[in-house]
Amino acid sequence: GQWRQATTRWRYWTRNPFSTKTWDTCSVVGNGGILSNSTCGEMIDSAQFCNLPPVENSFLKDVGNKTNLVTANPSIFHQKGLQERRRPFMESMRRYNDSLMLLPAFSYSMNTAVSLRALYTIEDFESPIRPVFLNPEYLLNLHSFWSSKGLNKRLSSGLMVASLALELCTNVHLYGFWPFDQHPLLQQPLNNHYYDNVPSKNVHAMPAEFDHLLRLHEQGVLKIHLGECRPSSR
Repeated sequence: GQWRQATTRWRYWTRNPFSTKTWDTCSVVGNGGILSNSTCGEMIDSAQFCNLPPVENSFLKDVGNKTNLVTANPSIFHQKGLQERRRPFMESMRRYNDSLMLLPAFSYSMNTAVSLRALYTIEDFESPIRPVFLNPEYLLNLHSFWSSKGLNKRLSSGLMVASLALELCTNVHLYGFWPFDQHPLLQQPLNNHYYDNVPSKNVHAMPAEFDHLLRLHEQGVLKIHLGECRPSSR
């Protein structure tokens, strides 16, 4: 069954791709509409380590194209399904070459089966992409930590990756983390995401998460970028 297959791969999964690496600067890219027309791509790419949600080429000037870790919202895998034709999924992954790809297999039980299908698809098509998973014990500790801060709803993938970056990087820069429909500086309406305006399901406490990240910004623990980015500046 599914869990028997999972246990046979446990040694493969428990290798730590970050065991000997700590970076000076990391760009964590969210999917907020505030990234539209931000021209932040060059600044994002200037970091030593970048995560990137799956995107199309038309967004490169705003979100960059340097990708060490591909992070995908679980809903993307559910939308892809991978029950029928799998080639379109792999075609969309080709641009990421041998990047790490974070699969949310253990974040919530509803994501396990679809994450395993993504893993098997990547393996069956002999893709150079390297699937990685967050250790279930780490996820439990992460949920416990944020729950102690008052975040009791399901954690967003953005907050999970930002938390991971704080453990791996000296300087963490967040882009696309703005959960509201009005631009904070330009006073203009924003789409829900930089790539579409599909409403999010109310399963995350996005404003509450942002409030905690903003406190970390004010304490100098990380930096949140909300305005347009000037080329060749940090």
